[in-house]
Amino acid sequence: MMKLLLAVFFSLTALASAHYTFPSLVVNGQTTPAWQYVRRTNNYQSNGPVTDVKSQDFRCYNSAGSATAQTYTGVSAGSKIGFATNGAISHPSITNIYMAKAPGSVADWKGDGAVWFKVFEISAVTNGGTSISWPSSGMAKVEFTIPQSLPSGEYLVRIENAALHSASAQGGAQWYISCAQVQVVNGGNGNPSPLVSIPGLYTGTEPGIMLNIYYPVPKTYIQPGPAVWRG
Repeated sequence: MMKLLLAVFFSLTALASAHYTFPSLVVNGQTTPAWQYVRRTNNYQSNGPVTDVKSQDFRCYNSAGSATAQTYTGVSAGSKIGFATNGAISHPSITNIYMAKAPGSVADWKGDGAVWFKVFEISAVTNGGTSISWPSSGMAKVEFTIPQSLPSGEYLVRIENAALHSASAQGGAQWYISCAQVQVVNGGNGNPSPLVSIPGLYTGTEPGIMLNIYYPVPKTYIQPGPAVWRG
């Protein structure tokens, strides 16, 4: 019995260690403390993923806690920002980053409605069915450049990393999600689009979300979500 319990314990430990969170904002190469500018997610201890793309937790994954985040102020449009993991992305996966402009202070803003636009993505690499590779895998940081024409204001910045190793059935994709709070300054007069709602963006049956990545090897890969707005 003791051997069985130990086996279960170590298997669960290994499973948790294979998962990850995105607890830190990165600004111009500098990684900030965990959960200071990122809203603390439900999985901050377990590292477990979201699997229901229609749940409220698919937005910022922070329904279970009352912890609040600070807003990182004075981030100039054109700066490089992103997220750091608490280890590294350890699954075959793709990544999207969305932003949403708050009508005022972002501190208590939930991000309801069609307010989100995609600013960055990392897709899979295919070659017609011989192989598929995952540039997101192994990354400890995911960074992008804020479009220079993004209007000034306070924003939620949301990362979603979809691990696809068990995605052959609906609900099999594992989503690792975080939202950071930033104030963008020195912005422009761009008009980010298209705007989407989160949740509501995906059904979970999109070809880039529900697929078998092993056999037959996908000939192509379709990144989920809208086109990237580049300003």
